Amino acid sequence: VGDIGNDEKRDTSLDEVNIFFDRAADRLELDDGMRALLKAPWRELSVSLPVRMDNGEMRIFQGYRVQHNGARGPYKGGVRYHLEADMEEVRALASLMTWKTALANIPFGGAKGGVQCDPNSMSVSELNRVTRRYVQNIDHVLGPNRDILAPDLGTSAQTMAWMMDAYGQIHGHTPACVTGKPVELGGSDGRESATGRGAVLITTEAVGDMDMVMKGARVVVQGFGNVGSWFARIASEQGCLITAVSDVNGGVFNSTGLDVQALSKHVAKSGFVAGFPGAEDLINEEVLELECDILVP
Repeated sequence: VGDIGNDEKRDTSLDEVNIFFDRAADRLELDDGMRALLKAPWRELSVSLPVRMDNGEMRIFQGYRVQHNGARGPYKGGVRYHLEADMEEVRALASLMTWKTALANIPFGGAKGGVQCDPNSMSVSELNRVTRRYVQNIDHVLGPNRDILAPDLGTSAQTMAWMMDAYGQIHGHTPACVTGKPVELGGSDGRESATGRGAVLITTEAVGDMDMVMKGARVVVQGFGNVGSWFARIASEQGCLITAVSDVNGGVFNSTGLDVQALSKHVAKSGFVAGFPGAEDLINEEVLELECDILVP
């Protein structure tokens, strides 16, 4: 569909989503009533999450769940933990899930959730408590046939295990209430790498359409979480040169290609890509200005 033009409104991610929605609706010649129906979320929840921190302090976190559309089946969508999570962002992401599940022709609707917190500054026990409180406060709208949770930014298979347990304490053992859980608890093999692998497959198709090849292509990856790290690993296995990657604190660059597996081990120890031996540290703006064949934002 192309990029959003500079003359178009870009105040929020929801505005961007609706710009693309309206372009598609124009092609389908949808009337105003149908557009309004498809844009409007079916249900929105905002909940306060009181959590006792390790130092004894009581903190109130804000949690969100937006169930955008369930016409095709149970709502489906991840839960993200980060400081800028808010209703506007979650609403936009929930609508995207509706279109994703529909385009993939799987029998789910679209939803999304979020908790406004900084998971990197919280202990494992604090994350456990905020996760369980979140599920306890919205459990009445969840379930395998209602709304199925999944990992997203700032959450993981461990988070899903806590969510599954919290839901099970109320409703009985129900593994299907979440996806993205550990394989040992009924999760799917390959789930961890699935999104990054899918991005590589799409990139490979796009590269072919442009009469390019993956082998030897210089690739810059913005983000080195679950998706970015798996993209970099799989693309590297296909012969790409991963010349730079970044995270929230900055990036690293090596013109001859980064050792992705060694970088993953470095991140596992330090928490960030910066300081990786044999690479030049860059600020995030510099990473996006690097010359490359493929940019993965």
